[in-house]
Amino acid sequence: MILRNLQYLAALVREKHFARAAAACDVSQPTLSAGIKQLEEQLGFLIVRRGQRFNGLTAEGERVLGWARRILADCESLEQDAGDLRAGLKGRLRIGAIPTTLPILSLLTLPFARAHPHVTVSVLSLTSAEIQRGIDDFDLDAGLTYLDNEPLTNVRAVPLYQERYFLFTPAGGRFTGRASVSWAEAAETPLCLLTPDMQNRRIVDANFAAAGVTVDPVIETNSVLTLWSHLASGVCSTVLPQTFLRLLGRVEGLAALPVERPTVTHTVGLVVPDREPLTPSARELSRIAAGVDVAAALERRAEIPG
Repeated sequence: MILRNLQYLAALVREKHFARAAAACDVSQPTLSAGIKQLEEQLGFLIVRRGQRFNGLTAEGERVLGWARRILADCESLEQDAGDLRAGLKGRLRIGAIPTTLPILSLLTLPFARAHPHVTVSVLSLTSAEIQRGIDDFDLDAGLTYLDNEPLTNVRAVPLYQERYFLFTPAGGRFTGRASVSWAEAAETPLCLLTPDMQNRRIVDANFAAAGVTVDPVIETNSVLTLWSHLASGVCSTVLPQTFLRLLGRVEGLAALPVERPTVTHTVGLVVPDREPLTPSARELSRIAAGVDVAAALERRAEIPG
């Protein structure tokens, strides 16, 4: 069986278009189609549903795709491990991170980059569900996500910190002089929140519900940058973890107050696939994560005047 043909199949499913898949593999479309047909002939059944355009895989093709992804991931790991033995780690480290972890990601990626300058670190902002799919499909080497709320399966985890929640709100408003606010009080402000497909939003909604209130946000977005631009307007408030205190520090005109009653925390950590052999880059990132005190770094930046 030709490894290149498995690469063609994986690219076709990823791109969902024959021409784009061929371009991604740096071959002509006829070459890609011929490679997949050769794979079908070797296995003795159809893999791709035939049509004028890509219409998905047959049931048999879905099983082949699973093996193809596993084989390609193992080949990539072998090449990376062999390179490490020769001249140090090379290749790519692919990380998926939920948006609320992005402010602390450099605590892991910068030590990794210093130790392994020939590895390209690729970071994608993803939902927790997308991180699960990426790990299952061998598209990700690691993820930063929640460990205890909607935990991922078939992963190894390195706990990093306990996520706590703050109301980021214009200074000089109704909470001037306060050391904290309740979830019920936070619900009374015009809120800009992440969209419900984000696990952080589901946690926030559950916390409001535990306080006996519901929220109807003024703005919903899956972009933290968009959320922050509305907060900067001086009209909206938002609820975000303490990770954003590290990113933003002291911001003029802004107060950040712990949200309590109830006080809720969730564990955030690094996850890698639970399989052997683990990719050398994921193994090394796990080692680095275990030695970084992320919680202490966050505590050093955990206060903005109210």
